[in-house]
Amino acid sequence: MASAGDVFDHGRHGTSLAKVEQATSCCATSRVDAQQSPPKPLLVAAPCDAGEYPVVLFLHGYLCNNYFYSQLLQHVASHGFIVIAPQLYTVSGPDTTGEINLAAAVIDWLAAGLSSTLAPGIRPNLTAVSISGHSRGGKVAFALGLGHAKTSLPLAALIAVDPVDGTGMGNQTPPPILVYKPNALRVPAPVMVIGTGLGELPRNALFPPCAPLGVSHAEFYDECSAPACHLVARDYGHTDMMDDVTTGAKGLATRALCKSGGARAPMRRFVAGAMVAFLKKWVEGKPEWLDAMREQTVVAPVVLSVVEFRDE
Repeated sequence: MASAGDVFDHGRHGTSLAKVEQATSCCATSRVDAQQSPPKPLLVAAPCDAGEYPVVLFLHGYLCNNYFYSQLLQHVASHGFIVIAPQLYTVSGPDTTGEINLAAAVIDWLAAGLSSTLAPGIRPNLTAVSISGHSRGGKVAFALGLGHAKTSLPLAALIAVDPVDGTGMGNQTPPPILVYKPNALRVPAPVMVIGTGLGELPRNALFPPCAPLGVSHAEFYDECSAPACHLVARDYGHTDMMDDVTTGAKGLATRALCKSGGARAPMRRFVAGAMVAFLKKWVEGKPEWLDAMREQTVVAPVVLSVVEFRDE
């Protein structure tokens, strides 16, 4: 019998974490090289055991580095998934159109180039791809799911981790995703929205909330059509699923700008485990872990203030 707690621990697979550089005119010495090199730099977390694994795209938050999520990516990979985390930009303005198009380009590259980046014996299952993202990356994930950019692979599942669509109602980053109508976000795949209880609170008087009310997880879930689920970690903040150590000025900002619940490990284990349980059900047809989590919420490593499911 499946235990809901299984997914919150590392899985049975050892994992690798590899950097893959993007194509440039100086290093793409042939058309084959150009096809095999991705349009943006990637972090690729994959199981070490030979086999075929589903593919998950993970999109970083605003002005964050993809490697801030290394521990989260490896946790998901240890349960039998290949996780692709592109670095979509270094600096960006409010308009997310470029990120949406770049993320779509990465998806389109997967069929031609992903296999060449993986260890021998590791095969990607590219019949469909799941898309996930944190903060602004969660908004971009929704944009892809809603067809704001065409992609070559069908969508298997969508997971938004504390998604944010701007600084407040009336101040959405273009293109706006939220439309403030029930069931308006008709993503052609099951959706999980993970939220934080502290994201809507300011870190201090100098900085606004990192996930303001009206443009964050609750509104995204309210506008989703079924099947969808909504889980909220009551005592954790907007960046608490990142690595224990995030370096550099951007890394310091993940601690300084957003209200935090303290140690990141419990929140990271929760987010990774919830992702795994959702993907196991909707990608692999194994619902027991998500069903067990639904029935045994106390096994989660965090306190959940919201556990809601809209069934198919």
